[in-house]
Amino acid sequence: MKLSDLCEVKTNFPDADFWLVRKGSEDTAGYPVRDFNPENIGIKVIATDILLPDYLYYVMLNLYNHGVFKYNSVGTLNLKNIRVEDIKNIKLR
Repeated sequence: MKLSDLCEVKTNFPDADFWLVRKGSEDTAGYPVRDFNPENIGIKVIATDILLPDYLYYVMLNLYNHGVFKYNSVGTLNLKNIRVEDIKNIKLR
């Protein structure tokens, strides 16, 4: 099962449950935040009977802390990006 099976994932998404920083240094790209920015990737859980939004927030924080976004980001040394499609394809168990 992929994240996109349970969530809506897109940029410029003010109604999302939380957002991932899409652009920045390799240390900031992918960091989950609770404040809306149209540049960030919004994630809204649509299958709340299976997945709680707060739980997913902490899952994403755990992935960030383990460097998943750091190693899967693209770009130059100073500006890294994570892609919406990569977030949609995160596998959930």
